[in-house]
Amino acid sequence: MRQYATTWQSRSVSVGWPRIQSMLAEVPIPAWALCGIAGALAIAGVFSGWPAASNPEALELRDMLALKTAEVSDLRSEMELRTLEVERLRAVHEYSSEFGISADQATQIYDIALAEDVNPDLAFNLVRVESGFHRTAVSSAGAIGYTQIRPSTARWLDPAVETTDLFDSATNLHLGFRYFRYLLDEYNGDTRLALLAYNRGPGRVGDLLISGIDPANGYAKAVLGE
Repeated sequence: MRQYATTWQSRSVSVGWPRIQSMLAEVPIPAWALCGIAGALAIAGVFSGWPAASNPEALELRDMLALKTAEVSDLRSEMELRTLEVERLRAVHEYSSEFGISADQATQIYDIALAEDVNPDLAFNLVRVESGFHRTAVSSAGAIGYTQIRPSTARWLDPAVETTDLFDSATNLHLGFRYFRYLLDEYNGDTRLALLAYNRGPGRVGDLLISGIDPANGYAKAVLGE
C-alpha cells in the first residue's frame, strides 16, 4: 500500500481547553525577560555608542548581547511552534465538535488538507457531503471512501495506487484533496467551478459552460453551506 506522510506525525490527540491551556502554561516565561534585556542592550548601544573594541568591557558586553540574542531567538522559535500546536489543537477540537467525529478523524483530515494546500473548512465540508465521514463508502459509480474519488482519477494522480488503497483513509484524503487542489488551480481559484468539476467532471462542466449553460446542480452550495 502506498504510504502518504502528513504534515504532522499521525498520533492519537486528546483535545480540549484543559489541554490547550496546559500547553500555553508551558511557554517559557523567561522569553519575555530575555527579549527585554536584549532590547535594552541594543538600544543602549545605539544611543550611547559602543565602547572601543579594545576595551575588555566592551567585548564582554558584546558577547553577552550576542548570547542573549541567540537565547531569545531560540525561545521565540519555541514559542511560535507551541502557538502553532495550540492553534492546531483548537481547530481540531472545533471541527471534531462541529461534525460529530472523533478527534483522530478530525486531526487526519485537518493535517492532510493543509499538506495538500486545501482550506480545512472546504476539506471538511467536502468530506461531509461526499461520504458523511464514512471511510468505506462506495457510490453506484464506483467512487470510494471519504472523498469519493474514482479509481481512474486516483491512478491518474498516482499510477502506483491500487483500488484497494483508496479504502485507506490517509491515501484517500491525500488523493481526493490533491485532485480538488488541481481543479482549483485549473479554474483560477474559482471554488464554485472547482467543486462542480469535482462532482460532475471537468469535461461536463466545460461543455456546459461552452454552451452557455450554468453547470450549477446544488453541489457547490451544499459544500459551501449556502
